[in-house]
Amino acid sequence: MRPNKKTEELLLTLERKIQYQFSDISLLFRALTHSSYANEMRLSKDKNNERLEFLGDAVLELVTSEYVFKKHQNLSEGELTKMRASIVCEQTLSACARDLSIGKFLFLGKGEDATGGRERDSILSDAMEAIIGAIYLDGGFTNAKEFIRNFILSDLDNKELFFDSKTILQEIIQNESNKHKIKYKLISEDGPDHNKTFTIAVYVDNEEIGCGVGRTKKAAEQEAANQAIRKLQSKKTYEFAKYAVDERR
Repeated sequence: MRPNKKTEELLLTLERKIQYQFSDISLLFRALTHSSYANEMRLSKDKNNERLEFLGDAVLELVTSEYVFKKHQNLSEGELTKMRASIVCEQTLSACARDLSIGKFLFLGKGEDATGGRERDSILSDAMEAIIGAIYLDGGFTNAKEFIRNFILSDLDNKELFFDSKTILQEIIQNESNKHKIKYKLISEDGPDHNKTFTIAVYVDNEEIGCGVGRTKKAAEQEAANQAIRKLQSKKTYEFAKYAVDERR
C-alpha cells in the first residue's frame, strides 16, 4: 500500500533523521505500522511491521555478532553471547528509538496510541528492528549494517553500562565478598495503569546504595544499579569497582 502525500512527508522527515533514502517508501511505512493500526484500518496481516521485525532481528544479530567478535578478541563464546544480548535487548533498542524520536512517526491504533504506545519499550524496539528489515530489503546488507552501526552500535560503552548494570553491580559486590546480599525494593509507583512510573532502591545488606526511576520495574532496577555503580566509583571505596566496569568495555 502506497502512503498518501501527508504520510509521505512524515516519512521523508524520518528518512533525513536515519540518513537513508528509500527507493520504495512503502517499506518504511510498513516498518512503522503497528498491528493495532493495521487492524483498525482493515489492512491484511502482511501490512503491519511484524514480518519486517522478524527479518530485522536476524540482520541486527549478525551485525552485532560480527562487531563484538572483532572488538573483543579475548572474550569467550559465553561472554560474547552475553554482550550481544545486552546490545540487542528491548531496553537498548527502545532507547535508540527514542534518540531518533521514532515514537512520533509510528502508525498506531487509537486505543494503543491513547494508552502510551508511542513510548512503550516493546513497540519502539520492534519498530527499530522493522526499520532494519526495511532497509535491508530496500538497499541490501551494507546499508542495513551502516544504519545499525550509526544508531545502535555507536556510543556503546555507555549503553552497555546502563543496560547491564544489574549484572555489573552483582559482579562488583561479589568480588568483595560472596556474603553480601543485593536487594531491590519498590519505593513507590505513580501515575495511571497505562503510564506508571516506578521508583526502586537497591540495597547491599541493609544499606541503600542507589535509587532509580523508570517506566517499568525492570528499567527502574537497572537505573538504581547504574547509580550504585557510579556512587561506588566516585567514592573510590572499592578499588575493584573501576576495574570491573572497565573490563566490560
